[in-house]
Amino acid sequence: MKITIDALIQADLETVWACWNNPADIMRWNAASDDWHTTASTVDLRTGGKFTSRMEAKDGSMGFDFTGVYTKVIEKEQIEYTMEDGRTASVTFAQRDDGVQVTETFDAEGENDPEMQRQGWQAILDNFARYVEAKA
Repeated sequence: MKITIDALIQADLETVWACWNNPADIMRWNAASDDWHTTASTVDLRTGGKFTSRMEAKDGSMGFDFTGVYTKVIEKEQIEYTMEDGRTASVTFAQRDDGVQVTETFDAEGENDPEMQRQGWQAILDNFARYVEAKA
């Protein structure tokens, strides 16, 4: 099952792209709720390159590495990747008159309710939008 989320970000494409792919920026926005954070991030943004985001509960009770390999990178347009568990995702960046439309489609995993997954990924994307708009 594929799930799609999106956000319209009031910023220029250059800023949106940079914030999406810069490890220092990722550590500032990559969390679904205020009680989680990303403590480390690496990005090798090229086809065949790898990424890792270390996501942890702020109270130290749990954490995991979100990792994958980029399968397609078109600068300032599209990123596709395969996650460590074999699921795939695609992110598109489209400049519009009123901002940048970021659309993310990903394979749902089988352990959690698809609506819960959609809400979690949307919360992260919404954090990204707030971060970029405040920075821009």
